[in-house]
Amino acid sequence: MGTIPQILNGEDPVIAVVGASDHLHKYGAKIYRDLKSKGYHVYPVSLVNDTVDGDPAYKDLGDLPVKPDIVNIVVPPPRTRRIVARCVELGIRHIWIQPGAGDGEIYQYLDEHDVHYLANACIMVQSRYRVGT
Repeated sequence: MGTIPQILNGEDPVIAVVGASDHLHKYGAKIYRDLKSKGYHVYPVSLVNDTVDGDPAYKDLGDLPVKPDIVNIVVPPPRTRRIVARCVELGIRHIWIQPGAGDGEIYQYLDEHDVHYLANACIMVQSRYRVGT
């Protein structure tokens, strides 16, 4: 399937943003809206919001109507630990951990479970050349 940047730049990847929000000052809101404006097929995952930017939000990755190609995580490390374990459980193998969302324990867990991940890089920067549809 390729590396995470290759998937991101591929044809119509499905991305779940864990920590998506309607609080515009939070990165979960910025990232979700940025990817959406660039034409990505993106799903918001939020424990707090029923909708994000007018779209239905999902409480759990297992509730999504399709399995995402990439899970982008923008929550604090204690929540990230639970999210990456859920990804492993669901067979999701490509995880993007935003700066501040991960730590050494999380990366070790992902290595031990043969999960491809990209950490400490912003998905908005990596996708900056994509033009919305």
